[in-house]
Amino acid sequence: MSQDGFGLAGIIGMPVAHSRSPVIHNYWLKAHGIRGSYVPLAVKPERLEDALDGLIALGFRGCNVTMPHKQTAMPMLDRVNETAKRIGAVNTIVVEADGTLSGFNNDGNGFVQSLRDAKADWRGDAGPILLLGAGGASRAVVVALLENGAREIRITNRTAEKAQAIATEFGSAVSTVPWDDRAAALGDVALLVNCTDRGMVGKSALEIDLSRLRSETLTADLIYTPLETPFLADARARGCVTVNGLGLLLNQARLAFKAWFGVMPDVTPELIKVIEATF
Repeated sequence: MSQDGFGLAGIIGMPVAHSRSPVIHNYWLKAHGIRGSYVPLAVKPERLEDALDGLIALGFRGCNVTMPHKQTAMPMLDRVNETAKRIGAVNTIVVEADGTLSGFNNDGNGFVQSLRDAKADWRGDAGPILLLGAGGASRAVVVALLENGAREIRITNRTAEKAQAIATEFGSAVSTVPWDDRAAALGDVALLVNCTDRGMVGKSALEIDLSRLRSETLTADLIYTPLETPFLADARARGCVTVNGLGLLLNQARLAFKAWFGVMPDVTPELIKVIEATF
């Protein structure tokens, strides 16, 4: 905690220039009349420990953590909450009043809140869930869905072993589907989520035939550049309610902002316009 009442926070990663987090947090600081700033901090992997010590020395309230540090920061922290331990990664660090560092992962909770924002009566146990991809983002989603009552999660991934590893770790509620069977597996799902980077700006589109997708299936993509991927556009054309990755970004940011600055900020239409203007 800085002595002069000026609150500092930031995002540690490499690269970080693309991050929308400074836009979000600086908007909220201004909106709530809080003296402070949120800054991008480009940190090389070999300097991560120095950087975390630096947060304490410089009086930071805390920081967000992005790639490639989400896993490697964990053993450098004084404590890590249960959800982050289950995910195996942190996305938020809080500098406590005594100068110790606490780690959290709000990605999954941010994702679940984005589903509720789109569909107020969303329930984890509404039916089978299919996740496309088995990376770190997929793990965060699995943990949050299980914490919110999901009973049947299926994961499909190009490399079957990665999907199987998650299924083995998280038990009987999680199973795998061969990548070649992904289109056939859509028929009965209540929630479909793209956890891959396919469809992101600069990447090729996600290859999936959505002809078996029902219009009742809530369809989500963790990507927010672009705001509507070809995958989501296809689902929307089939009558599905769709959710892009901006909701996850904003909702995890709200939780971090409250931890650092003591205020739970709102996601307003004006803030969304401000962010959309950066694309």
